[in-house]
Amino acid sequence: MIHWSQVSEGQVKIDDNTPLAWNVYQPVIKNKKEKKKLANLVLILLGHRYLMLDLKARLVYEIVPGDLHASGSDWESGDLAAKSRVIPSSDWSSRNVGPAELYRLTLGDYGRELQVSLPHLFLIDSTIY
Repeated sequence: MIHWSQVSEGQVKIDDNTPLAWNVYQPVIKNKKEKKKLANLVLILLGHRYLMLDLKARLVYEIVPGDLHASGSDWESGDLAAKSRVIPSSDWSSRNVGPAELYRLTLGDYGRELQVSLPHLFLIDSTIY
């Protein structure tokens, strides 16, 4: 089971515009074994559509809302990476933009550029460095 927690400092844009409804979630990682498997996954709400990005493999998956189970303001799910749900994507890039990492890609089914900004957080004894 994967627990997806909201990333309050995350940002999403489509063609340099912020969508009306959006949110960013990342898995809660409990141990080193999970870190290797889950660290590169991001769940995005885009309007009424959920997408999961695998930042390492550079893949985008269409997520059926029924596969997500509410847990307060967070979500829980099983493994969402199914080959049958891959959405064509291209032009992947990433770069460090100070306090965040900015990912850009073109969604093949929309033909539009998706930008996702994720903060760099390093927690040591509950202190952010």
